[in-house]
Amino acid sequence: MTVNESAENYLETILILSRKLPVVRSVDIANELGYKKSSVSVAMKNLRLKNHITVDDSGFIKLTPSGRSIAEMIYERHELLSSWLEKLGVPRETATEDACKIEHVISAESFEAIKRHVRTHI
Repeated sequence: MTVNESAENYLETILILSRKLPVVRSVDIANELGYKKSSVSVAMKNLRLKNHITVDDSGFIKLTPSGRSIAEMIYERHELLSSWLEKLGVPRETATEDACKIEHVISAESFEAIKRHVRTHI
């Protein structure tokens, strides 16, 4: 199941917001990412067409099982990579920015190897 980096970012943002807010709406996503609401609306339509989200009549956005799976994978990568980079001495802001880039391009095999290494050496 391949999705582009933009879709991964949106799904991850929906996951994060759903943990902080009672409901997630397009405006919440736009505010979180600093995007125009129109851009978010187009992205939500695409995610809905790919069955990664549902949007009810009130405009509340929920992840489908496939959307949640992608979001959780990206979120796990982000959390592990950013904390690992910080432990290596990278400043928090840089570690977070770099993790955001790496999380989308690293292979599952390489990420699992890093995860094993981090868990056995920290």
